[in-house]
Amino acid sequence: MTDYDVLRVFCGPNGGYGNELGVVRDGSVLPERSDRQELAAKLGFSETVFVDDPERGVIDIYTPTLRLPFAGHPCVGTAWLLDVPELVTPAGVVGARLDGEFSWIEARAEWAPPRTLRQYGTAAEVDALDVPPPGEWVYAWAWEDEAAGRIRARAFPGRNDGIDEDEATGAAALLLTDRLGRALNITQGQGSQILTAPQPHGWVEVGGRVFLER
Repeated sequence: MTDYDVLRVFCGPNGGYGNELGVVRDGSVLPERSDRQELAAKLGFSETVFVDDPERGVIDIYTPTLRLPFAGHPCVGTAWLLDVPELVTPAGVVGARLDGEFSWIEARAEWAPPRTLRQYGTAAEVDALDVPPPGEWVYAWAWEDEAAGRIRARAFPGRNDGIDEDEATGAAALLLTDRLGRALNITQGQGSQILTAPQPHGWVEVGGRVFLER
């Protein structure tokens, strides 16, 4: 088995929850896309990252079924693990920084894969949702405290790849921040926390806590 690290990204204030991420630090051991896709499917994380150049931050991201040009929680986690000022993805160069307990990335909304951002009236409605049928990537959200920018969200990838609900989704949070045009404090899944902040010229920062699981 190829060596890989497991991180939890966007952990809650107590260090719990977060979305698991697999990171293969030496991507050269699996140079072919087909082999990377096979390993990502075998590992079964919502995303697995292959690092092709740890000093420059060149990465390649896969779900269990497809390759992504950009994804939020893989970039936040990998930037923290490599401790680099930027990551190079097929979508573009992602800025990165560490600020206390939070790891931040800066990216653009147009890099994120399409998501259906579906607003509900209350957080309780979001909590009560059943997993929708496959076919549409749905980010369900509601204001918990609009004045404070606090949001309750759940994410349903709809890919029929074994990931019925995504515990924490940086790309969807980026899209929602771009749409609303304001900083957000998102509680997603069972208890993960995502912080966001719009930046000048169409950029958005997305941040959270990262822990090395193994």
